Amino acid sequence: MARRAVKLASWTSMALAASGFYLYSNKYLDPNDFGAVRVGRAVATTAVISYDYLTSLRSVPYGSEEYLQLRSEIHDLFVSFDDTPLGAASLAQVHKAVLHDGRTVAVKVQHPKVQAQSSKDILLMEVLVLAVKQLFPEFEFMWLVDEAKKNLPLELDFLNEGRNAEKVAQMLKHFDFLKVPQIYWELSTKRVLLMEFVDGGQVNDRDYMERNNIDVNQISRHLGKMYSEMIFVNGFVHCDPHPGNVLVRKHPDTGKAEIVLLDHGLYQVLTEEFRLDYCHLWQSLIWTDMKRVKKYSQRLGAGDLYPLFACMLTARSWNSVNRGISQAPVTATEASEIRNNAATYLPQISQLLSHVPRQMLLIFKTNDLLRGIEAALGTRASASSFLNMSRCCIRALAAHNKKKTCSFFRRTQISFNEAFNLWQINLHELILHVKGLRLASWLLALLCWLLPAPH
Repeated sequence: MARRAVKLASWTSMALAASGFYLYSNKYLDPNDFGAVRVGRAVATTAVISYDYLTSLRSVPYGSEEYLQLRSEIHDLFVSFDDTPLGAASLAQVHKAVLHDGRTVAVKVQHPKVQAQSSKDILLMEVLVLAVKQLFPEFEFMWLVDEAKKNLPLELDFLNEGRNAEKVAQMLKHFDFLKVPQIYWELSTKRVLLMEFVDGGQVNDRDYMERNNIDVNQISRHLGKMYSEMIFVNGFVHCDPHPGNVLVRKHPDTGKAEIVLLDHGLYQVLTEEFRLDYCHLWQSLIWTDMKRVKKYSQRLGAGDLYPLFACMLTARSWNSVNRGISQAPVTATEASEIRNNAATYLPQISQLLSHVPRQMLLIFKTNDLLRGIEAALGTRASASSFLNMSRCCIRALAAHNKKKTCSFFRRTQISFNEAFNLWQINLHELILHVKGLRLASWLLALLCWLLPAPH
């Protein structure tokens, strides 16, 4: 027993010494910051762990099979742990497990070599991009390297991901259709994140929704509302809404359809100036105010390429942007035209991406992922979704204008204009709905007239 204690103490001392030397030599450790509180906490933690080992293992022979089995039980936080991951990506994988208190959890575990390899990968990317630029001067993709340098360290910190999850859950708590899994902080670290396990089907799985009586159009509308609120009102945007990170389910108690938002490692925080310009731009696009489309596109760095910028944002042709993006859905001809133009204008697209604010890059990515979901569901953005975006823009601009003034009269005036503009949108949406019902009734009557009566 004494020999085991001495051996444990020796290994602990060596580990602490080696860790201290490594941290100091790599400038992570400043002796001036190594205060009495931190020393005391470290010593106390080491003593508690050592005592747990000594008392738990004292009744079995050191090194025996029973000893190894008992030591394994001391280490296992879980009643059960599924070896097969629920999902795996380049940075981490997620496993399902059950805690001793009965909670079913999702355990996100970072791959062992990711931290060490990430800086090398970024350096290699930078060298390759610079090499290609020497051969092709028009190749403007250094922004990719800059974004990787900024975002990858944040994605590798799972505690940052947990904070993002709690922030967005609080920010969008008024949406009863949104579920963000709870984070279990007491069991989480920078490389391991434990959260509430929530099951569901992927948001692009129409078959799953039909089997579970979930309205596809409602889910699409909810997704649009959620992201419009994040982008235009709050300026805090979940930037990885691929189908594996957005699930749908029926709430186990209420039976209502819910959207489950996962993987909160990558968020974009929009500056107020960018967010307001973006609000103005989308208002101009929705209401086909082409002078203001040009103005706010150029304010966002598009320069003379503002028509291309507008097309990239809306995923519509320039003719459709001029006619009004909410006037007609995308046709097969227009979709083909967009694909061909994307290849033709690649140098201009590259130039544009190098000049717009860095915040816009993740917005582009987010928009494309959301459109991919809409395409899979067959619910491409409708007039109703554009009107909901407009509502968010009106609210965001009104809140900003009220914040700028101390005049009670001016604030009242802004509130009145906001309410009036929102009322106009509601009326416009109602008219569109009535027109749709009348058209449907007319088509039904025509169909009945054309078809022979059953015998």
